[in-house]
Order: sequence, then structure tokens, then C-alpha cells
Amino acid sequence: MGNRGCLHDAAGGIRHPFTLRRWIHCVLQFKGRRRAVMTPGRYTELFFLDEATALAAGHRPCAECQRERYRLFREHWVAARGIASMPSAETLDVVLHDERLEAGTAKRTYLAELAGLPSGAMIAGPDDRAWLVLGPRVLEWTPAGYRSTTRPSLPARVRVLTPRSIVAAIGHGYTVGVHPSAGA
Repeated sequence: MGNRGCLHDAAGGIRHPFTLRRWIHCVLQFKGRRRAVMTPGRYTELFFLDEATALAAGHRPCAECQRERYRLFREHWVAARGIASMPSAETLDVVLHDERLEAGTAKRTYLAELAGLPSGAMIAGPDDRAWLVLGPRVLEWTPAGYRSTTRPSLPARVRVLTPRSIVAAIGHGYTVGVHPSAGA
């Protein structure tokens, strides 16, 4: 589950793509907490297929409900960037916010060599469908899970959906959780 702030109005209509820089992904159950989905004035719950999808959207692990995953992510993020000291969550969020958005609300993507992308990164195929890189394979993303279909004809350089510093953290060893349909 993800959080980008309160995106909805009192009637449940989505009014904003985000309201803050802190985009996190959380576990669905934590300390027995219960809440009504889309409670007026509270954060809007976003549901992702898996962690790979959340990371591609630019969400980082939550420091509260995923304390250990957050710690691991931050360690790999720092090591991949060659930073000497551990950044605050706010510092991570500022960098990620700049990497994930272009012109305020448009999804920022970039080109990279497909052969150099780590398992867990997501790319856009020539048809703009999302694909998960999983070792030598790419799997088509769908809302219900990944499909192992005929691999699209992909160029050597592909459009990457997962923000750069997240790809770097994954490449440095951060293991990404993927939906069971990926067969990983």
C-alpha cells in the first residue's frame, strides 16, 4: 500500500496526484491497525501489485511499518550513490521527488541499457506497457500480476520507469519483492 498524502475530497473523488514529497509504500497489516479506506481528510490509500510496482512509481519503503526494509533500502541507496553519511528520510524524499516527476506532475523516465538493468527495475516497452526486468527475462505487468508473454522487440536502450537512484540501490543489492505471478 502506498501513501502520497490526502489526494481525495470528502466525496472520495481524486483531486490531486500527490500532496507531499514523502511517497512511501507500506505493509497492509501493521500492529492491528484498522482504518476506513479514503477517510475524509486522511491520506489516500494507494494499492500496488508488489514492491517492484511501488518502487517504479517512486515510492520508498516506510520507515515505520517496514523499518528493516527501509534500513536496507537506505544502506543500498547510500552505497550506490557513494555518500559517506546516512541521509534523513527527508533527504531521500527530496531526491526521489526530483527523479520521479517532470514539470510538476508528468512521470519522469530516462533511457538506459537494458542489459545493465537489475532485476526488479521496470521499463516501458515500445507499446508503452510496463515490463518487469527479472534476470534475463522481462515480464509484462498487469493489474492482476505478471504475464510471461512473447517478449516484445526491445531496443538495447529502453525507457526506464523506476527512478535512477532506486535502480542504483537495486543494482547495489537491494532485493525487490515481486508478486508470485513473476515466478521468481
